[in-house]
Amino acid sequence: MSGKAQRQRLIGDWLRDQRVGSQEDLVARLALAGIAATQATVSRDLDELGAVKQRRDGAIRYVLPNPSAPGQSAAMLDRLLADWVTDIVDANGMVVVKTPPGSANLVANALDVAGIDGIAGTIAGDDTIFIAIVEGASPEAIAGILRARRAGN
Repeated sequence: MSGKAQRQRLIGDWLRDQRVGSQEDLVARLALAGIAATQATVSRDLDELGAVKQRRDGAIRYVLPNPSAPGQSAAMLDRLLADWVTDIVDANGMVVVKTPPGSANLVANALDVAGIDGIAGTIAGDDTIFIAIVEGASPEAIAGILRARRAGN
């Protein structure tokens, strides 16, 4: 797993599991995990992850967007397809999506919650996603839809 992917996976885990109120806090946590990062790097990571600052339980903290909220799942999927997907291939009744190492789970989760007709579900490894297609749906058509969304069309 690349340094960036590992760093972003840790940041995402911390944002989901704990209260993180500042970029400096993330820099310190990364240092404790043996990963050197500057505040500017963490800022870019937070932007790429789609993290935002929100007031929750009386405190301001960084949170990841809720992909099940109306309108957010489609926008999040489009952004992830554009930023994290390196290839989309229809293969033998399914669609295979390639990502950089450590990114497949994030993209697969967005695919699962997006509710795209014809997609039964996903299986994610480290850098590969297998998309199971419902009976009667066309893998070529699903791959085409994902390619178009990746290109911003």
